[in-house]
This record gives sequence, structure tokens and C-alpha cells, in this order.
Amino acid sequence: MNITYKDAAGVAGMRLAGRLAAEVLDHLTPLIVPGITTKEIDRLAAEVMKQQGSVSATIGYQPGGYPPYPAHLCTSVNHVVCHGIPNDKPLKKGDIVNVDVTVIKDGWYGDTSRMFLVGECSIAAKRLCQMTFDAMWKGIDMVRPGIRLGDIGHAIQTFAEGNGFSVVREFCGHGIGQNFHEDPQVLHYGRPGTGVELVPGMTFTIEPMINLGRREVKELGNDGWTIITKDRSLSAQWEHTVLVTDSGYEVMTLSAGCPAPPAFVVNGPKTLA
Repeated sequence: MNITYKDAAGVAGMRLAGRLAAEVLDHLTPLIVPGITTKEIDRLAAEVMKQQGSVSATIGYQPGGYPPYPAHLCTSVNHVVCHGIPNDKPLKKGDIVNVDVTVIKDGWYGDTSRMFLVGECSIAAKRLCQMTFDAMWKGIDMVRPGIRLGDIGHAIQTFAEGNGFSVVREFCGHGIGQNFHEDPQVLHYGRPGTGVELVPGMTFTIEPMINLGRREVKELGNDGWTIITKDRSLSAQWEHTVLVTDSGYEVMTLSAGCPAPPAFVVNGPKTLA
């Protein structure tokens, strides 16, 4: 396993990239309303990145066995779990959509995603989105030197399943730095005391995908990217990039418009002013 540990310069670079990624989502937030298309969301995001002097990490991204990804961000609507490709279909009242942004700035990557409620949504949809947000923070709030990745996964899994939801197993968080995807893999399920031990300087994403129904997923059609729930139930995801510090953690993808952490995060980061 080849984990990279960030020094002060690396932390500063990632902090900037993370903030810029979050600020793309800040800009998009008031615009995600009934009638907008996900392709328009993608176009608007590209404009913001250009203004920032950042570039999209996803457009043209082609890991082994995949076709080149064709957009500046991912938009996963309703039963789409992840990697949804922006298209010309207007969002409608009651939809939920995950917008996942990764930017590169000065060689460093910032990766974050948020859920958006489009107009008035069902109670079940709102609860799923809120509980997924809380599940992400349950995992983040575990981060400190000496714990293991299995402790993070266990915290997320027990919270999600305890509230009647299921956790997707096929996709996970990941190390990040001067590469989009680095070691280690960060599972959103697991057993306490197992997996890689955390040490200061590690940076990785925590990005649970939580389903309203069963946890099984499948690929949609043949675009090579879009993943949906097998039972077509709603799915939600939130994502932050996290640094392990000497005493705990720093969330590197904070911005002025970030939703505040849940009340149970007593010593966590405050929303940036």
C-alpha cells in the first residue's frame, strides 16, 4: 500500500483545492431548482472553475476499463447511486440529486459532494438525505491518530443500518492528494479495530452511499459509468475530504456555504464565515 503523507505545503495545497471545490457547490446551490437540467449544472460549474483558475478532475478521466468521463462533475438523481452523467432531462419537483465536484488547483485535488432537494420532496427522501449527511459525520468524527479505518466504517454502518437504511459496499472513499485516487480505500462498513491505522498527514475522502431500500447496485445501460440501485430505491451520498491531524481531524472541503455539522459533532469544524 502506497499511502502519501502531506507536509505543511501539501496541507496548504489541499486546503485551497478543497475550498474551491466546495465553493463550486456554493455557487450551484441556489440554482438547483425544478426545471434546470444537470447538463446546465455542469456548464455552470465549468464557468466557476474557470473563474477560480481550477480545472475539473473528472472530465476526460479514464481509469482502467472505463471510457473517458464526459463531464465536469457527476450528477446522480434519485435512484442513481454515483457517477451519474449530466444530461438534458430537466429536474422536477421532488427529485433528489447528488452533485459531486473534484477540482485540481496547483496539482492538488479537492473532492466533495452534497445532496440537493429539488423543490418539495417526500418525507422519506428528506430523511434519507439527512441521515446520509449524519452518517458521513459519524465517520468523520471518528478520525484521529491511532484509530483504524474499520472504526470509521463501523460507525457509518451501525448508524445507517440502525436507522433502517442500507450501505452500498461496491464503492468507497479513497486517499487523495496529487492524485485523484490514492491508497487507502475507505470502506463505509466494517469491524472496529481492523484496517489501516490512521497517522497524521493522511488525507482521504469519507463519502457514504446510503440506500432507502436494499444495498445491491448495478450498472445502468452501457455508458460505462452510471450506477443505480438494483431495486430502484432512492440513494443519497455526501462527501468531504479529511486530513488526520496530531489531535484529530480537519475537514478540507469547507466553505462559507457548507451545511453546518450535526449537533452531535461537539468538537468538529465550524462552518467557515
